[in-house]
Amino acid sequence: MAIILRALTPDDYLPLYQITQNPQVIWGTMRVPFQRIEQARRWFESLDDNDYILVACTADGEVLGSCGLHINSNPRSRHIAELGIAIHDDWQGKGVGSQLMTAVIDLADNWLNLKRLGLEVWTDNAPAIALYKKFGFEIEGTHRAVAFRAGRYIDTYSMARLREG
Repeated sequence: MAIILRALTPDDYLPLYQITQNPQVIWGTMRVPFQRIEQARRWFESLDDNDYILVACTADGEVLGSCGLHINSNPRSRHIAELGIAIHDDWQGKGVGSQLMTAVIDLADNWLNLKRLGLEVWTDNAPAIALYKKFGFEIEGTHRAVAFRAGRYIDTYSMARLREG
């Protein structure tokens, strides 16, 4: 099935909110189950010129996931962006994440002149870690007891990708 990548539009607000309510997405992110739609709306409305969000869709417009770059606004560190990604539970492991990562890294390297892409990932999220390593991200450190998930504290890895040159 063909996957179409495009920029975020105002119509994506509800489908992306619905994706963030998927059990696997909640498990892999800092989201809490049963997030109010108003919280998601406020996040959506807070996006600015430093935020680049790509959306993956089917040919008929079904939203499958998104990947975003959030560029640091400090003039001394505008070469850095944080990366976030969320894929609908039904579409995980089917290449959507790889297509989004390919596009967002091309955007970062060839259009935005970003040197460093960073992210945090749960240490037990093997599929996400494998995806990030596939695209040149390296583990830089471990943060202990960062969040509470499913009744216990969990750790994250700090990962980054530095563009050559």
